[in-house]
Amino acid sequence: MERVNHTLLTEFVLTGVPRPPRLRTFLFVYFLLIYILTQLGNMLILITVCADTQLHARPMYVFLGARSVIDMGISTIIVPRLMMNFTPGIKPIPFGGCVAQLYFYHFLGSTVCYLYTTMAYDRYLAICQPLHYPVLMSANLSILLVAGAWVAGSIHGAIQAILTFRLPYCGPNQVDYFFCDIPAVLKLACADTTVDELVTFVDIGVVVASCFSLILLSYIYIIRAILRIRTADGRRRAFSTCGAHVTMVTVYYVPCAFIYLRPDSHSILDGAAALFPTAITPFLNPLIYTLWNQEVKTALRKMVGRQSTKSEV
Repeated sequence: MERVNHTLLTEFVLTGVPRPPRLRTFLFVYFLLIYILTQLGNMLILITVCADTQLHARPMYVFLGARSVIDMGISTIIVPRLMMNFTPGIKPIPFGGCVAQLYFYHFLGSTVCYLYTTMAYDRYLAICQPLHYPVLMSANLSILLVAGAWVAGSIHGAIQAILTFRLPYCGPNQVDYFFCDIPAVLKLACADTTVDELVTFVDIGVVVASCFSLILLSYIYIIRAILRIRTADGRRRAFSTCGAHVTMVTVYYVPCAFIYLRPDSHSILDGAAALFPTAITPFLNPLIYTLWNQEVKTALRKMVGRQSTKSEV
């Protein structure tokens, strides 16, 4: 009888973000605009990097283009489903859809961690070893590093999905969250989840801690190298090349650590924190990289200028 009950659970119901009923329409429009602007902004960054011959031949912008693809992916697997919670009626998500959402979120999320680490290493080489930089970090090597980040991320996502959904789920099926994530889904398992929670904590902890430690180590050497620069203008330009990366690492890692690296990660604040890596950060990335990076702004002006010239002709 127990086995039959396990097979009956074919869908989950996501409760969404807690909100007053009168804000339903406002929040739907708000997240719709966030989603559209996220896709357009990251697509613009990607097109700019691909169209400018000087940018797509440089490792830093290969990483930036890969980051834009990930941002569009994370936003697509989370935000449209979140918006459905602001429409009338119950919108269940199929069991397979929940598995896919959890897998792709952790696949892309861990890929971001690896990518931020390679970007920090790239900045370390550019500032601390500028004469050897073209040899140590070529465009081909940057592509291999991006591919390695994607492969490692896919393995991490698969591990998390398998660990979570190997357990029996026999009801209730109401996920107290706005997407299928590990802490919220494990609460519904009809079995002891102690081992799974421990393995998840250790696995995610190792990824986050190791990546963040390498980033921190890179920036210790970077700051030491910048402080040795004699001119104020040289120090300002060196810091400006790292500003966007440091900002986005902070915005991404702090919420993730709050959600996953606490002994009891079932707080109502988890949902608010999770909006940052799933909706807010993908939206902010194009703005921050465009505002901080003079080369991206110059390439954008050139691309817009070429389009204006073609339209006039």
